[in-house]
Amino acid sequence: MFEIFRGLAVTFRHLFRRKVTTQYPEVKRPTAPRFHGRHRLNRRPDGLERCVGCELCAWACPADAILVVGDQNTPEERYSPGERYARIYEINYNRCIFCGYCIEACPVRALTMSAEYEMATETREALVYAKDRLLVPLSDGAEPLPRRTLEGESAMELFGPAASTSQAGGRW
Repeated sequence: MFEIFRGLAVTFRHLFRRKVTTQYPEVKRPTAPRFHGRHRLNRRPDGLERCVGCELCAWACPADAILVVGDQNTPEERYSPGERYARIYEINYNRCIFCGYCIEACPVRALTMSAEYEMATETREALVYAKDRLLVPLSDGAEPLPRRTLEGESAMELFGPAASTSQAGGRW
């Protein structure tokens, strides 16, 4: 009988303390500054994709969760500043372990991780994010892709100072 009263005393004592439960869907706790959430494919300020299709992120992924198929940019269709671009870019979040090795492997900082963590779905297929879901939206005033390379554009205008000594996009 004494044990029952002792248990009720613990319950009664905690009844008037401050609640520690967070009401999750309505109130979201901030994430840590170095939190690894959903991936993002970044764009340059002019709207071109940063990804040059080098596939280093896919090689660095220990879970084999990234699929990159590179292709050549042409003067009629330009997606990125280099010679190549990622024609297909997919991340399978069924396999991803959020280690961040893909971020470290990217030579042009095309891939970063956001603080977004709400990715629950009802099907496994919905957790395979293609390029259209990973790309950051176009900024105001940026032209949609693909772009056409205009005659007379110099390598310095298209690709920045690193390409001015070599052929346009030869850096990658």
